[in-house]
Amino acid sequence: MAEPASNTQHPADAADPSAHPADGQANPDETQPDGRRPWWRSRPRWQLITAGVLAGVVVLAAATVVAWRVLAPAEVVTPAGYQPSPPTAEPGPVAELSAAPLLVDGRFRVYATTRQVRADGPIDMRTQVTPAWSFRRWPEQLTGVVATGSTVVSRWTDGELVAIDADSGKVAWRSAGPQPVDTGYAGRRTGAQTVYAPSGLHTAVSGTDGRSVVVAHGESQLTGFDTATGRELWRTMLPGQGDACRDAGFSTTGGRFALVNSCAAPPTVEFYDVATGQLTATWQPEGAGPGLAVEPIGCAAARSACGALRTTGAGQSRGWLVDGPEPVPAPPLDPVDAMLVDGMVIRLDTTGDTPAVVAEAVRTGEQAWRRPIPSAAGPGPGGTGDRLLAVQPGRAHLLTATRELITLDAATGAELSSFVLILLSELSTDWAPGYVSAQDGFVAVERLRLPVDPDADDDRYYRLQEAVIVART
Repeated sequence: MAEPASNTQHPADAADPSAHPADGQANPDETQPDGRRPWWRSRPRWQLITAGVLAGVVVLAAATVVAWRVLAPAEVVTPAGYQPSPPTAEPGPVAELSAAPLLVDGRFRVYATTRQVRADGPIDMRTQVTPAWSFRRWPEQLTGVVATGSTVVSRWTDGELVAIDADSGKVAWRSAGPQPVDTGYAGRRTGAQTVYAPSGLHTAVSGTDGRSVVVAHGESQLTGFDTATGRELWRTMLPGQGDACRDAGFSTTGGRFALVNSCAAPPTVEFYDVATGQLTATWQPEGAGPGLAVEPIGCAAARSACGALRTTGAGQSRGWLVDGPEPVPAPPLDPVDAMLVDGMVIRLDTTGDTPAVVAEAVRTGEQAWRRPIPSAAGPGPGGTGDRLLAVQPGRAHLLTATRELITLDAATGAELSSFVLILLSELSTDWAPGYVSAQDGFVAVERLRLPVDPDADDDRYYRLQEAVIVART
């Protein structure tokens, strides 16, 4: 018996009349107008799967290319867009900046950040402005910046040295140097340490031919480069435990590079010829003990071209000139706050009834001049008092307890300028000086929040966002 036809319909069939076309009517999903089946219906299943996989690979490859373009090692050079004019400001505070400026060639202010070195100007501009040029690397980080004339040399965490011509903003040369001891950027928010006291990067002048040399320290070696061309002049391996036993070092006006070997017993100071890289002397001050500390004195930026050093240990401090092959005693430099400039020792004398700034000849100790401090009125903010802030050729800078900056002629003691170190955006004198730079007649000072806490984050560590104040003296 024939089975009766069912009148039951699937819900999908009811909603879609094309699900079961009438007899003799083609299913639009099965045929095209010319009667052929769609191409994807006529392909084996494995071909369809393969096509899908290949499409996914193409999309993934495109995404990888985009990611590589974003994340791949890269450099961005922005050449000079303008030439800063020479400064014209009168003596007094001229700028408040969020970054510490290294003054270059009397016209440029050079700044450091984690992955960029940049410049603007003129150097007496009130605020930071659009960079005259910039140089950025990624993913490497900046560990130091030095300058000689119009050549700005940067050092990076991969050991690469890159020199920028300040006038054009273009790369002048690049050289592979030793891996730095610092594994990352250490300049904090202002970059002051990176431009004023970089670890393992220094300038020097050969005592043999007067050549300008860049000295890089790292990977248990010293390397010297010609500042003009970037050519490697010499490479010297450090004996013993290398970097583990030696400090950051400094160059001297006598054409030497000095390193303290703390692993020696007692510690010694090693002197290397910056013309050849050869070790010329290993020196121990008389009475040196295991706690010997060495401080360079009378230096340019980056602890370079230092005229003297001071040794401390066993309860005493002693000054030494280093303008020759070996250190020579210089008793006027014994006081821990004494500074050296133009053959004169400048220090603060608070032993008498009236505090004064005193200058003495470094070789003879003969007093050249004595100038009382007019504003000495006891402790300033946070218990800070008068202090000799910095020296530069022809000038000595005193910061009083009330944050007055007094500049004296280094040869005569005559007052060259005097003003309170504030600008309209920050009228408070409630701060302590951090890093200080004195160049080209200008002084730049980091302003730190009191009480000073080196371990605090930057918002607490610095007095304000524009932490650096610059003054012409």
